[in-house]
Amino acid sequence: MIVAGAAVQGTAHLARGQGCQDAFKAVEWDGTAVLAVADGAGGRERSALGAHLAVDAACRILAEGVPGAGDAPEVWTGWIAEAGARIIGDYRRAVEGVLSAVAGPSEPPDPSEPVDAGALAATLAAAVVRPPWVAFLSVGDCFGTVLTRDPGGSGPGGEGRERCHLVLPPPAPGAPETVFLSSPGAALRLRSFVVWEPRLGGVVLATDGCAALTLDHPSVRELPPEAGPLPSERFFCGLAATLRANGGDATPLRALLSGPGAARTGDDLTVLCALTDGR
Repeated sequence: MIVAGAAVQGTAHLARGQGCQDAFKAVEWDGTAVLAVADGAGGRERSALGAHLAVDAACRILAEGVPGAGDAPEVWTGWIAEAGARIIGDYRRAVEGVLSAVAGPSEPPDPSEPVDAGALAATLAAAVVRPPWVAFLSVGDCFGTVLTRDPGGSGPGGEGRERCHLVLPPPAPGAPETVFLSSPGAALRLRSFVVWEPRLGGVVLATDGCAALTLDHPSVRELPPEAGPLPSERFFCGLAATLRANGGDATPLRALLSGPGAARTGDDLTVLCALTDGR
């Protein structure tokens, strides 16, 4: 399996003297990968740290007790839902620990007052890739795409054309305010689901700053606006082909996220992927 990722500081953040507030992390073992990307809330004092706490919690918890490839769908759906709730709880405990440490022993937190976890607010998307299964979870506006390979082609494994599918879309325009891991009721807004795909070629996660670069308007394929955004085959399939060819070197990905097409968003851009048929 090839795992590669990159995070690039947005042009608007650079102009304001802000560092990159995105984070990503991956763990891989025995043909299984855990991917996590997080986007720290713009304008929040310590959101970059919040994003790192989020991906750390996701990778640690999602690496525990992963169901087997032959397990039933209900095993997978139950496991990812329970893991998502644990991640939110773990993140909030980590945030409370950070804020208590910042307050110092001379300023002990008042247990009757709620912790202002919003200072470290972050969104999160994570995926566990154990072919033919992918388990997804998200809180907020990050998104995810699955790659598949058509059978009967001329590729080294008999693969045909590669296709991309936006299985975890970003919120629709006009959706309610972004939900963060620290938001009240975040556990109720958690999205979790599983995909069984025997032709699985890869999984790509991205933060919302990447939408303009990686998603097409439905009119590109002569579809009505209500069809919603569509994954750009040029970006996703082209990226997969490049990473397979170079063995997972993320330099071309970083160049894509730093190019003119990406600059118009102004936001930080992060992409993380796992290609299951890379070898």
